[in-house]
Amino acid sequence: MVLSSASSLVSGLATAPEILVAARIAQGMGAAMMAPATLAVINTHFTEPNVRAKAFGAWSAAGGIGGMAGALAGGAITTGLSWRWVFLINVPIGAALITMAVMALPGMRTGRRESLDLIGAVTASAGLAALIYGVMHSADQGWTSVQVVGPAVAGLILLVTFTVMQARFTAQPMMPLRLFRIRNVAVSNVMLLLFGGIAIAMWYFTSLFLQNVLGYSALRTGLGQTPAAVTFMVIARLAAALLPRTGVRTLVLAGCACFLAGFGWLAQADADSGYITGVLGPTLLIAAGIGLTFPTLMAAATADVPEGDAGIIGGLANTASQVGGSVGLAVLATAASARTAMEAGGSSPAAALAAGYDVVFLVAAGLGLAIALVSVLLSQQRRLTDDAD
Repeated sequence: MVLSSASSLVSGLATAPEILVAARIAQGMGAAMMAPATLAVINTHFTEPNVRAKAFGAWSAAGGIGGMAGALAGGAITTGLSWRWVFLINVPIGAALITMAVMALPGMRTGRRESLDLIGAVTASAGLAALIYGVMHSADQGWTSVQVVGPAVAGLILLVTFTVMQARFTAQPMMPLRLFRIRNVAVSNVMLLLFGGIAIAMWYFTSLFLQNVLGYSALRTGLGQTPAAVTFMVIARLAAALLPRTGVRTLVLAGCACFLAGFGWLAQADADSGYITGVLGPTLLIAAGIGLTFPTLMAAATADVPEGDAGIIGGLANTASQVGGSVGLAVLATAASARTAMEAGGSSPAAALAAGYDVVFLVAAGLGLAIALVSVLLSQQRRLTDDAD
């Protein structure tokens, strides 16, 4: 929280793009520290699976509240004040949260004190960065260009190196591969990887659609996404209550059905679509799907994990969704740009952009189908308590 708040201050006061980017990197590092810590607290304090599922529901709903507040406040602040205050407002909020954390959070350790796996951190981060960099340049450079193939190949080599080092040569790996022997941990992380692309398509690209195609302001866009955020919060809590009775697979399949219907509907939107029938209806369906799947997958990914690995597995689950979002953003943005360029000659700018975003929504529907197919590999027991049997 200290790092995140301090970097927000630097971001808000930045006098050059380089300073802003560096501060944002530090802000991301702060978030990367907090996410596994919060998940570790849930795992170690809520040991009964049914209660833990409810805790994950509350955790997910809290994320929905933050997203809704951020969309509304961000739009209002950007419109009424300045983009700088989107960062500066985090400083007093961070100070309050730091005070609350010192007073309320337990001062315990979740696992052994281990040395930092610097080689693993460098190879994994550099590999992902190079891979994403290459994919993002494919729209303007072409898939066979040196600017795309070079970084992509280098990224894949680094990621293979990371995996080999984790398996054979690192005494204290940052990602112990033994954890993937737990079936639901492995399968849930694959689904979280795919889910990251769905989350990006929902929140990021619908925001662009509202602003760039329908001409909404930043504030109006935030208001337009609020019903979906509320739906996500409500359904996430409902999913937590249903999980002990239905099991993981049932909720995941129900969520995937929402993804297919919602993104399929959203892909029909164009520059002449109205908000209620073109955007609101499908995004409510998609938000319901997110509410059903996200807390369910997080609960499944962290179930049956030894207490000493709670922080590691929490970080792994969070990283899976974040990496899926990063790679998904690169792939989806590339697909949207390519389709928009194809339509640019014979259509209005708004219509060309709408065609590009429609491709994104169709691909997201495909990701929902892929999650449904992967869910077949989940343990067949109804309750998470039985998954290890």
